[in-house]
Amino acid sequence: MDFRTLTYFVTVAESLNITKAAEKLHISQPPLSNQIKSLEKELNTVLFIRGKRSLQLTDSGRLLYRRAKEILSLTDKAASEIISMSQGMTGTVSIGLVEGSAPNIAAEWIEQFALQHPQVKFRIMDGNSDELIGKLRSGLINLAVITAPCDQSLLNSFSVGKEKITAFMSKDNPLAKLPGDTLDFRLLNKQPLIVPSRAAVIEMIYKWFREIKSEPNIICEMDNYLDVAALAGRNVGISIFPKTSFILNPGIVAKEIVNPERYLEYLFVWLKGRPLPSVEEAFIDYVKGRLSCDRNE
Repeated sequence: MDFRTLTYFVTVAESLNITKAAEKLHISQPPLSNQIKSLEKELNTVLFIRGKRSLQLTDSGRLLYRRAKEILSLTDKAASEIISMSQGMTGTVSIGLVEGSAPNIAAEWIEQFALQHPQVKFRIMDGNSDELIGKLRSGLINLAVITAPCDQSLLNSFSVGKEKITAFMSKDNPLAKLPGDTLDFRLLNKQPLIVPSRAAVIEMIYKWFREIKSEPNIICEMDNYLDVAALAGRNVGISIFPKTSFILNPGIVAKEIVNPERYLEYLFVWLKGRPLPSVEEAFIDYVKGRLSCDRNE
């Protein structure tokens, strides 16, 4: 099975018609039919069920199709990487960044990677974690920094940082008048809460409250971190969001949650089973290397 034979097989498997496949490959039909027959003989199996007007893949044919696509994809990738090495790293890194600390975390990576590879371009999109996962699945982006947790069966992931969860409240709220800039988590019991709308985060908050044998009194879920002060400022409820959500506002008091401290974890993610351009794989390796160096310092 050489690359040419695999290319012929994939074209036939996708066309399911020898004549159409021969036209796409710009060869005549008899040599193509002979190539497929020789491949079946070599593998000692039947790859296609032959009908009067079309072909149908057998189980063996479907397996070979999947593997052949992977092999040809790796061949193209290897050629692209060799060309990139000779010309310097090129291409575009497409990455989505969730609100909060993610833009600040990623900015340093992008700055340093761009200095090392000046021909690389970046395409950055924003959104909440669920929106970014949707953009990953649709192919709009290939990489993202989201908040934990994530579906481990769908995404490759590694942690890139944590951020303290903070309670934002009106200065008229009784809890705002307590001394200090921290708030015991147990004091949030029975309080009306405004929380991020992501289902996984809400479940995480429920888990926190189960630790004190209670349930959160969630009265509002919000998508946009920048809006958290609006309702809290009206004393509608206490907003539980990452610390970076806080915007200086004389009517708002921010207190970090303690006993225990609560954190939101940021994850670097990309889809499992989808090959990435070499420039994006290089960016992932670069980020992992930076994190490893930071931990060792």
